[in-house]
Amino acid sequence: MKRALITGITGQDGSYLAELLLEKGYVVSGVVRRSSTENFERIEHLRDCLSLLQGDLLDQSSLLAALEQSQPDEVYNLAAQSFVPTSWNQAVLTGEFTALGVTRLLEAIRQYNPKIRFYQASSSEMFGKVQETPQTETTPFYPRSPYGVAKVYGHWITVNYRESYHLFACSGILFNHESPRRGLEFVTRKISDGAARIKCGLAHELRLGNLLAARDWGFAGDYVEAMWLMLQQPEPDDYVIGTGTIHTVQEVVEAAFAYVGLDWRAYVRTDPKFFRPAEVDCLCADSTKAKRVLRWEPRVSFLEMVERMVSADMERLREK
Repeated sequence: MKRALITGITGQDGSYLAELLLEKGYVVSGVVRRSSTENFERIEHLRDCLSLLQGDLLDQSSLLAALEQSQPDEVYNLAAQSFVPTSWNQAVLTGEFTALGVTRLLEAIRQYNPKIRFYQASSSEMFGKVQETPQTETTPFYPRSPYGVAKVYGHWITVNYRESYHLFACSGILFNHESPRRGLEFVTRKISDGAARIKCGLAHELRLGNLLAARDWGFAGDYVEAMWLMLQQPEPDDYVIGTGTIHTVQEVVEAAFAYVGLDWRAYVRTDPKFFRPAEVDCLCADSTKAKRVLRWEPRVSFLEMVERMVSADMERLREK
């Protein structure tokens, strides 16, 4: 039985990855930060199947202890300060978690067992002010937020440890991926929750930022399979993961409100306070390499993803 350690296991991606690995017969452990208020909602249905270990990307000794306790064959680093708007307000903290945290974990692996296979969650936000469209593994990075900058560091330090210490270290450059488990602060979930609330009579309007911002959106459950596939290859490498199709925020809104039978124009308002200081350009993935090498393909369509999110939010609100 293979053993895996996941940082960020309580997040959207961590919960889907834990499900996938358990289905494949792995012994799964997760690193969780000590907190006065525990938030294990996304993995509550898995709690009896997991081992949760205390650790923190700010503290290398705790990461080394987690490795010693879990003895993993594979480590998936999904933990980060991952909300882009927050990175403007907490730029230094974002750097500590999202950039230097990767180094701490890689160094702990190098010291404990350099044969461990390592996955780093890189991001399409690294492309920022895009230099070409669509973006591939060789497209130059031009990040436009402290989060994007921190992710570039995490990406390149992973490459550096792979080349310097011969670690099996991969980075998945994942484009936006959503699900009913997405945090409420993210725009897609804000939209699905807003549409559900308005339909249920719990709200009367939804305030958003730039409706014309365009992203390559996919389903998180599909993307964690790509993470796993990267660590099953004979050689470590980096891969762009996305659908190759872009949609605007307005298209997310249209799909969500159409699903509940409402005209979005009667309820949605733009608010300047939700605009980014520097918007990224058109992010669109070219996942040719992942399709060729990993045999990976996205399965859930954009429309199905949005409808799943709205349906889940409707069900959650009805249960309250």
